[in-house]
Amino acid sequence: MLEVNGVSVKIGAILALKNFTLEIKKGEMVALLGRNGAGKTTLLKSIMGVNKLSEGFIKFNDLDLASSASHARAALGIGYMPEDRALIPELTVEENILLPSWSLKELDSEQRLDLVYTIMPELKEMSDRKALLLSGGQQKMAALGRALVLGTQLLLLDEPFEGVAPALSQRLGEVIKGLKEQNMSIILSQSELNHTEDIFDKQFIIERGENVK
Repeated sequence: MLEVNGVSVKIGAILALKNFTLEIKKGEMVALLGRNGAGKTTLLKSIMGVNKLSEGFIKFNDLDLASSASHARAALGIGYMPEDRALIPELTVEENILLPSWSLKELDSEQRLDLVYTIMPELKEMSDRKALLLSGGQQKMAALGRALVLGTQLLLLDEPFEGVAPALSQRLGEVIKGLKEQNMSIILSQSELNHTEDIFDKQFIIERGENVK
């Protein structure tokens, strides 16, 4: 489904990714492991088109993503959950979840919202609450819900457990583990494997922007 081949990316004068390669098949769940600053976020943002590639290519369902504008990648069925959540504080939980769907008229946003609430019923209970009133863990869940609205085929989850209290971290792990039943592909970045270790089909280790064998 997704092929990242020999990708290099420069951030300013720094080579943040160096000939990095990763592949994921339909329905696979992949761990992207590396310390802070190793290049995990750079890779996920490169898949989303935020970063321009210096070398290599990224293909999604045989489509070269270089030919697809960054804003158009959501329409391909790729959902992205950033590490910092990036919720709009004054919008409600439901508005934040549905926000990216407002520009995709062909997406059945009602059906996707029903799916989100089925997977995470606690989000429905707080649907009218403004994002600024949520705890860090609740914000992570809302950000995951927003990614699920668009991620009909591929989810990119950047450090979903970072800064989350243990109870909510365990709940997030249960939710992510359950996503395998939806037959979607998932790349999940972490600093280290934790209670989600048993759910991954394979793992890629990144260090200083490079693959570690």
